[in-house]
Amino acid sequence: MSRGRLFVLRLLVVALLLTLCGRLWFLQVVSGAQYVRAAADVRIRTVSLPPTRGQILDAAGRPLVTNKTRPVVSVDAIALQHQPDGGKAVLVRLSKVLRQPYQQIAEKVRLCGPRVPQPCWQGSPYEPIPVAQDVPVPTALQISERQQDFPGVRTELLPVRVYPLGTSAAHTLGYVQGAKGRDGLEARYDGDLAGEPGKRQVAVDNTGQVTRLIRQDEPVTGDNLVTSIDARIQGIAEQALSGALAASGGTSGAVVVMRSDTGRVVALAGHPSYDPAVWTDGVSSKEYKALPLLSQPVQGEWAPGSTWKVASTAAAAAAGYGLGATYDCPSGYVVGNRLFRNFASADLGRLTMHGALVKSCDTIYYRLADELWQRRSDIMQKTARGFGFGEPTGVDLPGEAAGAVPDAAQKKAVWQATRKESCRRATTGYPEMKDQGRAAYLTAIARENCRGGGVWRGGDAANFAIGQGGVLVTPLQLARAYAAIANGGTLFHPRIGHKVVSPDGRTLKTITPPVAGKLPASAETLRFMRAALAGVPRSGTAEEAFEKFPFDKIAVAGKTGTAESFGHRDTSWFASFAPDPAYTVVVVLSEGGRGGEVAAPAARVVWEGILGLRERR
Repeated sequence: MSRGRLFVLRLLVVALLLTLCGRLWFLQVVSGAQYVRAAADVRIRTVSLPPTRGQILDAAGRPLVTNKTRPVVSVDAIALQHQPDGGKAVLVRLSKVLRQPYQQIAEKVRLCGPRVPQPCWQGSPYEPIPVAQDVPVPTALQISERQQDFPGVRTELLPVRVYPLGTSAAHTLGYVQGAKGRDGLEARYDGDLAGEPGKRQVAVDNTGQVTRLIRQDEPVTGDNLVTSIDARIQGIAEQALSGALAASGGTSGAVVVMRSDTGRVVALAGHPSYDPAVWTDGVSSKEYKALPLLSQPVQGEWAPGSTWKVASTAAAAAAGYGLGATYDCPSGYVVGNRLFRNFASADLGRLTMHGALVKSCDTIYYRLADELWQRRSDIMQKTARGFGFGEPTGVDLPGEAAGAVPDAAQKKAVWQATRKESCRRATTGYPEMKDQGRAAYLTAIARENCRGGGVWRGGDAANFAIGQGGVLVTPLQLARAYAAIANGGTLFHPRIGHKVVSPDGRTLKTITPPVAGKLPASAETLRFMRAALAGVPRSGTAEEAFEKFPFDKIAVAGKTGTAESFGHRDTSWFASFAPDPAYTVVVVLSEGGRGGEVAAPAARVVWEGILGLRERR
């Protein structure tokens, strides 16, 4: 080889080496920091794979909540975020194909955050967000085959929650969102129903795009929850409630059926209700605002009216009043300078305490309360709390209301907190109110509170004795108290869950209602009350509602209640129990009218339905 060629070759090799070194210097020195950041931005994300949730079953194994495999359209929120317009064009096209408003779909795929209001997606942003289920096959194929128009959107067969009872027991059952139970039994027993989630580990780049699958562990199916709910009685309760509300024009209400001897809940019906299937493919803001999410049986609070007199009777007995003694039942009784009247100003003459309960004489209880107040006794408040009022029952449902047992301390605290506003209103009145009668009433109260409110007076005690004047109970609280009267005095923490069963049928745990305590009443007092309450549907205030009822087959006992609500129609109550079957049934209808005319007939429908089921066995 000539020297010239060798020189050229050497020069070429040197040039290549210099180029390589220059490139390495550029990558490592000039651009090194950029590539270090890019490498650090490639991270592993762990995506939870939700398992198939366990079923919720009634006492006989009938499904209350189950799963069905259905075609579901879901959206990848991260994929949408990486599109130039944030995925708006895709969602617009998707809304046309699904025939849903764009805004409705956009709200479903909106990720929850500190400043993001409901509704929003509460699951992982790396999970597919369902926006439509039961999609017609042509629509599913259209989306699948036109991925260029629908990037980040997919259709697949997935198990979705199905509620065979529709709106029945909706608040009791709850719902699922983001693979997690959010209310009712779905939330309370989420740890059992949810099973064990699987894991999918994916690598994502610095833009959040998934680059590859690293590992996937399959989920484990959840266990089943067997409840004490009887779907047949639940249906009977729902029909009785709907019929009573329609007939009376009531605005809301509830029916509770529970086992008196065990504390197990057999049915919880509430109105208004909704179909929990609305949560399956996400809910729009408009839908969310319209949902009646209050569970009337456990969160609704009303003045109990005369159903409260069982607690007042026990308090009177504990204070030394003879249950066998007789008392005057005049049309009215004066407490301080105020006349408190009997219902319809009825003068019922002399009655025993048995008669006072059967005929629901208010003035006898006004007198007892006034005399106890003059003795500075708080026995009525103590007894009411001993009946479980004023605190949650401890039922296995979230968000239970506590009710209210007003007393002197509470009244003073409320007065101190509102005195400034009361004094202002004492001067200005309520000119903004169209109802002049109501405005005058509120102004008079404001003047009284401004001058010297906050003192527990005889009138407060009188109202308390008949379940008015700030007394509030939930239907479940009242049912628990009457169940305790029926069973001899045992108060339970009610339970809806009965047992947890594995998918292969093995019982994993049994759920037993815990004992909460004993009623503050002697065995003699409880026997007296059971006998008196047995007379209410036979010859008392519920006699007409239970005319020709087969008491020889179901010996129903109970108490009517008619609670006043200023500016509204009366709240209608009937609380009842029977020894065989050992059930307690409570009915309440807001703005329903008199207890004996509305709630008692509805309770009769429930009892007759229970009798019909027993006779068909």
